[in-house]
Amino acid sequence: MERIKRPERLALLSAKLSGTPGKLHSLSIWAEEMGCAKSSLSEDVAILKTIYSEHGLGVIETLSGAQGGIVFYPELTKRDISNLVRELCQLVDQAERILPGGYIYLTDLVGDPQIMNRVGLFFAQEFRERKPDAVLTVETKGIPIAMMTALILNLPLVIVRSDSRISEGTSIGISYLSGTQRRLVTMSLPKRALQKGSKVVFIDDFLRRGGTASGVLDLIEEFESSCVGMGFLIDIAGEDKLVHSYTSLLTIESIDSEGKQLSVHRGRTLSE
Repeated sequence: MERIKRPERLALLSAKLSGTPGKLHSLSIWAEEMGCAKSSLSEDVAILKTIYSEHGLGVIETLSGAQGGIVFYPELTKRDISNLVRELCQLVDQAERILPGGYIYLTDLVGDPQIMNRVGLFFAQEFRERKPDAVLTVETKGIPIAMMTALILNLPLVIVRSDSRISEGTSIGISYLSGTQRRLVTMSLPKRALQKGSKVVFIDDFLRRGGTASGVLDLIEEFESSCVGMGFLIDIAGEDKLVHSYTSLLTIESIDSEGKQLSVHRGRTLSE
């Protein structure tokens, strides 16, 4: 292969890393593809590390050893997070979003790829250091958020359903008390979906009392696995929660269904 000059290599490296977040790449293979010495490519990576760090674009990690290589994790700066929270507050704090029963219409938000990409970035950044093996969510509105989080962490997405499906094989199911509906409901997960001993991050769109989240924790235990983090787009303040250790981007302080008013502010664990 014709030798590629450094400016072109830097552009190619940046494109490859940005397009495959969380994936471990071999420098030896890339050096062969680009027709350069591995030492030259290592210098290129060092240059990119500096550029990415100085401009808050993310982290490039170098792993040594026979199975080593480089991996890229995009990140949000504190300003990026503040801007995201501010934008979400403006989008959520709208009277027309209030539905009967104190529910909030969020379908358009979780269906917006640009917004969910940044939300997924936030949760991936929040939980990456806990070394999860999978990202888990419940159908249906949590799926876009969890999918973006899993994409950035390069992890499998596991979806808990309200009932088992023949096409997914044998499933494990549990019954739990819904915190919102105050009735006994079920959830299930195929046996093949989660390996024994997995570390799981649970991502969902909304947390009121936490009945579903509590049920998910019980289900994860049935797989002899553990939950190392929970993240929600929005949580409701003032409710007697069934779960307590979680992260949220937004907190709704109050919902006035009759007066059609919301009080929305920054969520839990976010630094100013």
